[in-house]
Amino acid sequence: MNHERLLERFLRYVRVDTTAGDASQGYPSSPGQLELGRMLAAELVAIGLSDARQDRHGIVMATLPATARRQTPVIAFNAHVDTSPETTGANVEPQVWRNYDGRDLRLPADRNQVIRVEANPELRDLIGRTIVTSDGTTLLGADDKAGVATIMEAVAYLAEHPELEHGPIRVCFTCDEEIGRGVDHVDLAELGAVVCYTLDGSGADQIDVETFSADLAVVVIRGVNIHPSIAKGRMVNAVRVAADFLARLPRDMLSPETTEEREGFLHPYKLEGGVAQATIAILLRDFDTLRLAEHARVLRAAAEAASAAWPGSSIDVQITQQYRNMAEGLAREPRAVAFAQAALRRLGREPRLTVIRGGTDGSRFTELGLPTPNLSTGEHNPHSPLEWTCLEEMAQAAEMLVALAQVWASS
Repeated sequence: MNHERLLERFLRYVRVDTTAGDASQGYPSSPGQLELGRMLAAELVAIGLSDARQDRHGIVMATLPATARRQTPVIAFNAHVDTSPETTGANVEPQVWRNYDGRDLRLPADRNQVIRVEANPELRDLIGRTIVTSDGTTLLGADDKAGVATIMEAVAYLAEHPELEHGPIRVCFTCDEEIGRGVDHVDLAELGAVVCYTLDGSGADQIDVETFSADLAVVVIRGVNIHPSIAKGRMVNAVRVAADFLARLPRDMLSPETTEEREGFLHPYKLEGGVAQATIAILLRDFDTLRLAEHARVLRAAAEAASAAWPGSSIDVQITQQYRNMAEGLAREPRAVAFAQAALRRLGREPRLTVIRGGTDGSRFTELGLPTPNLSTGEHNPHSPLEWTCLEEMAQAAEMLVALAQVWASS
């Protein structure tokens, strides 16, 4: 694998601002996603994938033709081009730390941002490797441009080595995964794969086989606004009602701050508004899909109690489905995970089946009938100015994709 070319790809991609905008009703939600998609389509054509194109939604698809002598299943590789709106992805200035020495990394543009080994113990195993960070003022964008770069390098390698037997490989780059819309406009019939693999995982050699199930609650609190000089007995302040509502949610359980492993949570992550109306966005997460209904009942009970405590107010709780745990769908196509394990063992590496407290485009793909495990691609600390990646872990991910294509061809 060409490590320097892989690094150049990654550095080129992260400099494009593809921050998803959850307030936008368009798809994609930001123009940078279209820009990066155009770059990727052009690069895929240059690699030799002549059918590469970007559709009107910004989704890029392409096909690496088979080299196997017999007919083999079509598989797909997927990554998303957008980055999280939780930290800006504008004006990213990636920092390359070659021959990492094992010490804390103090980021140059904001000296208060320090990637500490104590908080990132995996760094201890990466001494001598190449680490890439932001300058501390933005996120890096390894989530998921590490995945994008990994797929591009793996496909380039396979195109350069036609002696390696593989079946047809479909490449699919999606938009707006970070705001839950990643596969909204993907035509699975057009993709035409029997399985897909998302490259959107942390570290190395992990195969994510189970994710959260997820719903989104939007809580709209309406009060009564009037000039504060004549407000006595007349004003109902939606901001205060919102505070009351939030105070009624569990504090010592059912929150990200107090849960781990397979425990679910309610996560209020956005609050906006004023006296007349306030809106709260709340994530509902659990590995057991049935428990999402229980979490919804907790929200509605808090809303009813808060509204009763503030006569004249009203609270509306609307819940929409986001994605579902991929475990059940993967069980229907056991080759998806088994062949990923075989690919890693073919490289002399031991696979780890993992459960992630989050979701990917693979969650939605699997729910829609396309089994899609998620694979490691060197991401660490996503959505944060302290995000970082390791070049060698990205290269390992690209090597796995090459091996995975060969395993499917030999099945």
